[in-house]
Amino acid sequence: MTRIAAAIPAFQAAASVADVVRRTRAVIEEVLVVDDGSTDGTGDAARGAGADVVAHAANRGKGAALVTAFRTLFGRGCDAVVTVDADGQHLPEEIPRLLEAARGGADLVLGTRDHLFAEMVAARRVANRLSSWAISWAAGQPISDVQTGFRLYTRRLVEATGFPETRFDAESAVVVRASRRGFLIVTVPVRLGFADGRTTSHYRPLVDSLRIARGVMRARLEAGAAAAAREPGGVR
Repeated sequence: MTRIAAAIPAFQAAASVADVVRRTRAVIEEVLVVDDGSTDGTGDAARGAGADVVAHAANRGKGAALVTAFRTLFGRGCDAVVTVDADGQHLPEEIPRLLEAARGGADLVLGTRDHLFAEMVAARRVANRLSSWAISWAAGQPISDVQTGFRLYTRRLVEATGFPETRFDAESAVVVRASRRGFLIVTVPVRLGFADGRTTSHYRPLVDSLRIARGVMRARLEAGAAAAAREPGGVR
């Protein structure tokens, strides 16, 4: 990889995004913020901190914001994109840990938080462990923290798997697609600015959990159908 950029999907993050941008630019110079329909000045704050900004006219969801980032940055010739949340939970200073794993050949690197689950409230801790177990089953390999948004994606992985889901389900479904297609997924424990992100997250436990379950099962079924088609006598 010769060109790596950072993408920060942001919604109503004016209070925190500038600091995240500045600290990210200290590690990766090319930073793109996708302002996903914010009304609080998130885009202006990001520009003031030195980021390039692409804005959605209305809120479309985190998956849609990531698609915009990938389309923009890969269209500029980037080989990989590091994704960082805008609320300050992810420490940009930990990005070199993701880059090191990618240099070892990984196509998807997850900055994991499971070693910090004990610092979360019980409900969030249990939800993270259950979702990681279920998605690990769907992916066909153990992954300790599937919900983390602190990641590195290579261009070839995104081009192969696609990113059809538009909201939080996108990040879970892509893990299943990547694993079932044989891409190397590596997990790297990282430090966090704060472990429990309930106060800054836009995640809706019931609606988004159901959406994630649906997206993961669809990705698992797609992988099964593709594998069956490759078998002798299968539909091609």
